[in-house]
Amino acid sequence: MKFNGLNLFKTYKKQWLSKDLIAGLSVAAIAMPVGIAYAGIAGLPLQTGLYSCILPMIIYALFGSSRQLIVGPDSATCILVAAAISPLAAAGSDSYVSLSIMLALMTGILSIVFAVFRLDFIANFLSKPILNGYLNGLAISIIVGQFGKVFGFDLKPQGIFRMLYEFFSKIPDTHLTTFAFGLTVFILLRVFKKFLPVLPAPFLFVAAGIIIVYLFDLGKSGMSLVGSIPSGFPSIGIPAFDLSETGDLFVKSLGIVLISYCSFMLTNKSFAAKNGYQINANQDLYALGFANISSGLSQGFVISGADSRTAVADNAGGKSQMTSIIASLIIVMVLLFFTETLKYLPVAILGAIVISASIGLFNFEYLKNLYLVSRPEFYLAVITSLCVLTIGVLPAVIFAVCLSLLVLLARASKPHDAILGRSVDKNTYIDILEDSGVKSIPGLLIYRFDAQLLFFNADYFRERINHYINKSEDKIDCLIIDAETIVLTDITGAEILSELITGLNNRGVTVYIARSKFKFNSMIYKTGIDKKAKIFRTVHEAADHYLETIKNNS
Repeated sequence: MKFNGLNLFKTYKKQWLSKDLIAGLSVAAIAMPVGIAYAGIAGLPLQTGLYSCILPMIIYALFGSSRQLIVGPDSATCILVAAAISPLAAAGSDSYVSLSIMLALMTGILSIVFAVFRLDFIANFLSKPILNGYLNGLAISIIVGQFGKVFGFDLKPQGIFRMLYEFFSKIPDTHLTTFAFGLTVFILLRVFKKFLPVLPAPFLFVAAGIIIVYLFDLGKSGMSLVGSIPSGFPSIGIPAFDLSETGDLFVKSLGIVLISYCSFMLTNKSFAAKNGYQINANQDLYALGFANISSGLSQGFVISGADSRTAVADNAGGKSQMTSIIASLIIVMVLLFFTETLKYLPVAILGAIVISASIGLFNFEYLKNLYLVSRPEFYLAVITSLCVLTIGVLPAVIFAVCLSLLVLLARASKPHDAILGRSVDKNTYIDILEDSGVKSIPGLLIYRFDAQLLFFNADYFRERINHYINKSEDKIDCLIIDAETIVLTDITGAEILSELITGLNNRGVTVYIARSKFKFNSMIYKTGIDKKAKIFRTVHEAADHYLETIKNNS
């Protein structure tokens, strides 16, 4: 783990300050309304959305490896927070807030534990198609949950299909002024995103909404407003909590760490690639952990990489993590001096902001490409989306991980293999399906297994070799196993290889092993396989030895 803060200040260039200042202002302008809106999704007091933007941004700036990434509340983690805590306490209650703080602390601690043991590879447990399906399902859940705010009536947090039924049954109760506000802001947000992406549209519409509500006193018309938000910096500390609930929270925080880190790394890697530098995944897992702990200690909730705010920082020309520090200081100033104005903010505008942001979770272009390129993975993405919508967001995390592992094992259990033949120049041996000029040597089968030889694919390895020997038009006298891609094997793989060689020897088939690597070679000698099969450095040497043997015998 590195402390990048000193390096940030030591290497900082004066000419970056103006761009970082503009980027910081832009990020703060987006982060404040979005943070407030996401706190509403999580079922928390709205000021916690601002608290979650302050210390986490500073901490990530000091420990993270990305120059552009902005951390803070995001739609995916907010709905996961709500799903984790709502069965344990009433939304908005003191107990609910305390549990959300504990969840942030646990998520942070788990992230650090994973980083200590270099478990940053956990992000690979969710394949991109399955993660895409998960985020698509989340987006639908979030959008449906915001319909009530935009239409001006309450919707109970429940399953998506029940929520849709309640929504359609309440459409006659729509508050027209609220709906007009929400729909107008939503349309303008989409227009600004497409044609004026550099402008902080959420901030502009929040400011405009506050002014209109204040001037025309629309609160008296029945429009739902945010109401008073406490001013001042949050107190630092750990709230009282019930130890009996920590076990349940711990299990749920595991799922949140997985989803938030996967989403975090997708955003992180894409912006690093765009700007031409490498990130340190393990360092960023530490940074994410410290940022979540700082969020919990300052009365915030679970945070992750904020893709929309990162895009704003990048588009505004931000050069370093000074952008995050500047943005957090601006939010502190708002909390200290300007919270009184936020009480006039229409809830419908927050709903429109969340819906617009959640649309960004959809990646229809990726789904379209999946459908065209890999139909099975397309179906996996769709199944994962349906799972989120039917069994819930947290159970769907477990489902997504299990599905990813099953897909991985299914592919690894039946890997690609090939029969090799001699090229025209007679010096190389390649897949007979790749070149029509490749010739097989009569009586000789050269087999390549393109994977590690382990317990879950060893039987397949044996079946394939027997299959090729049995279907050969010529009688096979010798088998050469090209072991270049078999970097290692376990005891099960070694035992099955030994049994295979014994069986083939009994059938009059000699076995050679060529191009074996150190770890595989070590297991060959430890298990006595070298006494049953001859070992060669190259396939060419093994084939020449076979031909020489045939020549001598004749």
